[in-house]
Amino acid sequence: MSTSAADVGVTRPSLGQVLDFAWGRGPFTATEAMAGSSLTRSTTIDAIDTLVAAGVVRELANARDAGQYTSGRPARRFELPGDLGAVIALDAGDTHLGVTVTDLARTRLAHVRTDLDPQHTVGQRRAAILQHLDAALASSGVPRDRVLALCAGVAAPVARNGASPPHPAGFWERTNPGLAEVLSGWAPVVEIKNDAVLAAAAEGDLGEAVGCRDYIALIAGERFGAGAVVDGHILRGAHGGVGEMVLLEHVRGVGSAEGLGPALTRIAEELLDSGEAAPDGALAALAAEGLRAERILALAATGDPDATAVVQRVGAFLARVVAVLGSTYDPERVIICGAIAEAIEPVLDAARDVLRPLLDLPAPALLRSHLGADIVLEGAVSTALAAARTVGLPQLVAQRLHG
Repeated sequence: MSTSAADVGVTRPSLGQVLDFAWGRGPFTATEAMAGSSLTRSTTIDAIDTLVAAGVVRELANARDAGQYTSGRPARRFELPGDLGAVIALDAGDTHLGVTVTDLARTRLAHVRTDLDPQHTVGQRRAAILQHLDAALASSGVPRDRVLALCAGVAAPVARNGASPPHPAGFWERTNPGLAEVLSGWAPVVEIKNDAVLAAAAEGDLGEAVGCRDYIALIAGERFGAGAVVDGHILRGAHGGVGEMVLLEHVRGVGSAEGLGPALTRIAEELLDSGEAAPDGALAALAAEGLRAERILALAATGDPDATAVVQRVGAFLARVVAVLGSTYDPERVIICGAIAEAIEPVLDAARDVLRPLLDLPAPALLRSHLGADIVLEGAVSTALAAARTVGLPQLVAQRLHG
């Protein structure tokens, strides 16, 4: 059962109600807190004074000193300080690690990003994650006992207990090397989540899905992974496997879960090998230097016919992927996420032209994310802040009030 700020101190539910009101609000008066928490004025003021005495709520200059006073008795003003605690977010991908520390107002205090060796053993990966986690926290200047929540994203399905199921090649166990256990002492709340689930959380909190209750966040760089939100709820499944795209291996016209980056280079190579692309054209010259997705997209943006043909075929490939998601989850939007999203609009245009006839249901809007390569970290920050609000902060308040 989850805890909310309103559960702080069984005998003082008013404290939790004021904390819930104050979270993320900025400066407020007792009158505003009374209206927002549905408490009487005397109960509200008593709760605020208790939280101020505990060092949880900060009293600010009154309305007169702040220049907001006109007549009558100046109102006392308060805030929940952003520096009261901190949260930690991790993005532990196959070949990279990102660690971000933010305060409760989402201000970034430290950020570390490094490459990881995909050949690491489980023990080596654990050691690397802990090393960079220590470095990020030291850089932030936040004492460890002020960390209220931690969330880590991994490129693997994650069950409710934070563990990943076994993978035929051991990939999931290496990507999630028992992080729920390894990180368990770092914060009152430690959550391990699939990276696409966190991408969906980020889009719903900050991106193209704000206010939307049915959408897919499709991580689309090297391999596809889908974070599915239906009726406002992120779907996970018994083993955390909702959104694993191995099913694409069984879809005619798709055949694998490769992402848009590999699809662009594969289709470009196929056009060149078949002779459909000019052997002396710009795409062939690009191939001599090494085909990369961003170079193919940049060439297509110049109007090159061979690169444009690649984009059209990749768009048709993406349309089939989106049709599978559309038939399975009936989303209102499908959002292409990750670093590749920045230049992917021409592929989306091509996919939109093909998508509609593939579906009996109305086709979802096909959008690109604007959250960039750090989308998993942003989702981990959002998830950690939510956990800090509902569990970490109430525990901190209880400790300060009751020792």
